[in-house]
Amino acid sequence: MERHIRFSDEDSALVLLDQRYLPTREDDFYCRTVENIIYALQTMVVRGAPAIGVTAAYGCWIAANEVAGSKNWKEELNVKLEEIAEARPTAVNLRWGVERMKALWASSQVETIEELMKIWLEEAKIIHQEDIEICKLIGVHGATVIEDGDTIMTHCNAGALATAGYGTALGVVRGAIDAGKKDVSVIANETRPFLQGARLTAYELKEDGIPVTVACDNACGLLMRRGMVNKVVVGADRVAANGDAVNKIGTYSVALLAKAHKVPFYVAAPLSTIDRNMPDGDSTPIEDRTPLEVTHVGDTQITPDGVPVFNFAFDPTPNELIAGIVTEVGVLRPPFTESIKKAFEEQGK
Repeated sequence: MERHIRFSDEDSALVLLDQRYLPTREDDFYCRTVENIIYALQTMVVRGAPAIGVTAAYGCWIAANEVAGSKNWKEELNVKLEEIAEARPTAVNLRWGVERMKALWASSQVETIEELMKIWLEEAKIIHQEDIEICKLIGVHGATVIEDGDTIMTHCNAGALATAGYGTALGVVRGAIDAGKKDVSVIANETRPFLQGARLTAYELKEDGIPVTVACDNACGLLMRRGMVNKVVVGADRVAANGDAVNKIGTYSVALLAKAHKVPFYVAAPLSTIDRNMPDGDSTPIEDRTPLEVTHVGDTQITPDGVPVFNFAFDPTPNELIAGIVTEVGVLRPPFTESIKKAFEEQGK
């Protein structure tokens, strides 16, 4: 499943499968301006840390295309790049994508915006393909922690739709099946309030013919107590230097339940999602989204007028609840401060 992010040379646009309407409608959303990119990011036309990073890279080209022809294009471009980087606060891949493009600009010493646009489009396509290959490597390493007959619980959507293709948490599932593991199935927590598990995880696993059952978020403890969950594998929007993982709201609760029921809890994420400048999960900025996602289901209001709501989009899971972090270079184990540092050093980063 890789059709959900694609660049159209003919339209000079990034074309995104609009995830707001899945699973009942498959509509494309065309990003031709920075305003389109920011709207797509903030309204979750596209979401998931790696997919956000890929979108940011193409967004830089779109920003350059917007200011082409201006005498002050460098200054105007830098403003637009910062607007993209600030579109959502939690997913570190957003700024990572912008900074990678800016670093290429700085090192290339191009003289014209046309030259910059050429190398940026090439780089965005490289980042796009790299993400797919990274996810497949996550799948290879993640397969080693999955056994025949495992039922894997996941929270939110960390599949192909959250990446350029294949997925992180669902990449582990796909990697296990590709490695010949038999009778592997998934429990997709519905993941309120935006229902990414019920809408998106179930959608793409059904498309791929992988057995999946949707569970309401409140059923996690019962399912674990009954021995119906063998592993938990989730994605992450940011992993701190100490191994704390920030993922969709409710992940922390799932991790606590997994610990209580002795179910191994894994995080699957590329190295680009690890923020070595963030000391711990509690230091990560947590996005507070519109109350409408809680007060309404679609167009139907479910809470009384005037009642305030909490709609924090993410929560940090402390590293002591995590059995391993599955990356493209292997499964990192506790103590995570040391294993994360070693992983980056071995990559020369």
